[in-house]
This record gives sequence, structure tokens and C-alpha cells, in this order.
Amino acid sequence: MGLARWEDAKTWETTMKQRTLAGRPVSAIGLGAMPLSMNNDKQYPSHEEAIATVHAALDAGVTLIDTADCYAPAWDETGVNERIVAEAIRTWSGDGSSIFVATKGGITRSEGEVWGRDGSATYLRQAVVRSLENLGVDTIDLYQYHRPDRWLVYGDVMATLASLQQEGLIRAVGISNASVEEIAIARQVLGDGNLASVQNEFSPKHPGSIDELRYCGEHAIAFLPWSPLGGTGGGAREVGSRFSAFREAGEHHGVSPQQVVLAWELALDPHVIPIPGARRATSITDSAQAADLELSADEVARLSRSVGIAD
Repeated sequence: MGLARWEDAKTWETTMKQRTLAGRPVSAIGLGAMPLSMNNDKQYPSHEEAIATVHAALDAGVTLIDTADCYAPAWDETGVNERIVAEAIRTWSGDGSSIFVATKGGITRSEGEVWGRDGSATYLRQAVVRSLENLGVDTIDLYQYHRPDRWLVYGDVMATLASLQQEGLIRAVGISNASVEEIAIARQVLGDGNLASVQNEFSPKHPGSIDELRYCGEHAIAFLPWSPLGGTGGGAREVGSRFSAFREAGEHHGVSPQQVVLAWELALDPHVIPIPGARRATSITDSAQAADLELSADEVARLSRSVGIAD
């Protein structure tokens, strides 16, 4: 994981191999903050434990944190995840200015846990303003359209995000849960080189976004796999038992199968930046070490074939 350096004579801060997101260097492994306040088990860490988990990620060299306005235990607590992230960065003993925070909007939650999608210009502007307040910043590093609102023209939504970027409310635009066609539309509307990222589900359990991953690689767009280990409902914990090739590779290298999964994803393309979720400090500390795990080309090919991905 590179060399550790002494920060402010108080704490060790570890450097990590880096990749590029929106023109900025970020850690090769990010932190998906969702499990801190929303997960399939509905088991959440205390506020203090959540802050400690983010601190552990930062201490391990993570400089990219992904959050969203809708990541909350209940509909009337939206924004809580963004506020946890903001507080953790503010109270961290290292240099918080080096941390890149990505958030998302476009999913709605209302009374009775009614979920919906809204990509209208009015809603997205309001959502961006709320996220700015929750994060305590003047400009959001990366704002991602969370899920497509099928009642709207995708290109029109991208034009809205471009306007918010031009106003300086967001620094870079990303999209999430997008098809190759939607990625191409976003590129066309935003202009070549101005789509910073695509965040889709991708893991051994869900390799279906390989076409989007490869498309992003071809066009130098960062690809951020969400649930890169298989999700919060046991998928991440069971990856070694469910996918023997990853368990065997972990045994060969003396590391966890989770590290092998993340190292495999990193090896698929230099534009891939996995964002494993964590609700415990030990989880993200283990995941962060995947940045230093070197897999051979034969290992990568064998792992890909084991989940149905052809060379």
C-alpha cells in the first residue's frame, strides 16, 4: 500500500496507489458509505462507529468516498449519510482537503417508504442544494444521476446537470445504473471528455455490466463498481464460499477472497475504481489492501472465466 507518512505528529496516514477521477488523482479503492446508514440487514453501526469506519478508511489511504442523499434508515432521515461523511472528514486528523466526495441524486423517498425517481430540473436543483448543505461544501466534487427517470428524456436530464456544473454547484458530472446507450447520450450532451464517471453494479455475483465497464475504458471514463463484493445482504461475506476461484486465489496469495475480487476488478481496466461498502473499520481496512495485490494475467483471465466473462 505504499509508504506511510507521519501527519501532524499525531497519526499514521497510509498512501495508496491512485487512479484518475474527474481529472484528479484518487485512491484506487474507494469507500462506499451506504452500509453506514442503509443496508439489506438493517443493522447499522452507532454514530461513533460509523465515524470510526470512515476514519479507518482515510487512515488506510482511501481518498474517495461515495455517498447519496437517499442512503438513510427511513424516508424522513434522508441526507444522514452525507452528514456522516462530512462530519468524519471534518473530524479526521489528516488533511481533509485531499478527500474526494461523490454523491448522487434522483431517487426520491416519501412518507410510508414510497420510493420513486425524479430527474426534473426543479428536483435535481433542489437535491443538489440539499447535498451541498449536508456535505458542508460550496461545490460538490462529483454529482451522479442516481437512477434514470423513465418518464424523462435522458439527454434532457444531462443538460440539467451540465447547467448545474456551469453554475459551479457541481465540479464534475457522473451517472449511475446506466446502459451503454445512456453513457453515449451523456457523452454527447456533456461533450467529449466531460462525463467523469459511470457507477454500475459489478461483481462476481453481478458481472452483467462488463459491456459498460469496457465502454468506459475505451473512452477514458472512470467506472465505479457498486457492491463490488456482492452486496450487503451477505454477498460480500459469502464471496469466498460462493466463488471458489476467488477463494483459491486468496489462499495462494495469503489474502482474503474479498481482496482478490477487488484486485481482479482493478486489473480489468485502469479506469476501474471499486467502492466497497463497509460498516466496520476492519472491513474497509482489509479492502484497502487490495490496491497492492498483483494478479497475473493468467489469474485475471481464469477469474473472469469463472464468472462467465470471456476474454
